[in-house]
Amino acid sequence: MHIYFLQHSPLFGPARIADWLTGLGHSYNHCRLDEGELPPPLANCDALVVLDAFSPPAATLLKRERKLVERALKSNKPVFGIGFGAGLIAEALGAIVSPAVQPEIGWQPLTLADDSPFDLPETFEALLWHRDIFGLPDGCLPLGSTPGGPVQGFAWDAGRVIALQCHLESTAQGTADLCDHDLPATAATAYVQTRDEILRDPKRFDRQAALLDRVMTQWLDGR
Repeated sequence: MHIYFLQHSPLFGPARIADWLTGLGHSYNHCRLDEGELPPPLANCDALVVLDAFSPPAATLLKRERKLVERALKSNKPVFGIGFGAGLIAEALGAIVSPAVQPEIGWQPLTLADDSPFDLPETFEALLWHRDIFGLPDGCLPLGSTPGGPVQGFAWDAGRVIALQCHLESTAQGTADLCDHDLPATAATAYVQTRDEILRDPKRFDRQAALLDRVMTQWLDGR
């Protein structure tokens, strides 16, 4: 399969998703909206991954990106969104995206919903980095919740479409770069951790890699 990444920042790249795709023999391209590139025609890819962002692209690019996401959802092609990308999918499926009362930045325990379709442990630790929230669109099955957020993702159309708030793709180095660029200067809270806490245990990222493998395999299974 050939996958297209819609990227909005050098700090929110494909990371381990690219490694996973290469290891399974898939190919991929990037569309760098943060550098002014236009979203590709849907015909140019077999699946679409919409990555996270600190802020939306320019209005004209955002309009094109939304149209591409809507076309992809109406197609039979797999679609995967993370953070901002997950919000675009949620919005296209009729949910409301809004600023979070409490941002979640750092590691949080995530508990699968009773009706979650994801092949993941009932509870696991996930890296979160978001300031927006979205509701669960009609017809979607939830991933699960953290203490600070009731909707941390969902699946739609028998798992062809997946949207996640958590960053299972993140590496230790990529997260260190995120901390240096975006970590709030204010004191840590229950849902916003310090740089030291976020980076203290590198094995957390290895455990996430195993979870990402399960999600990606489930997403592209049979496609």
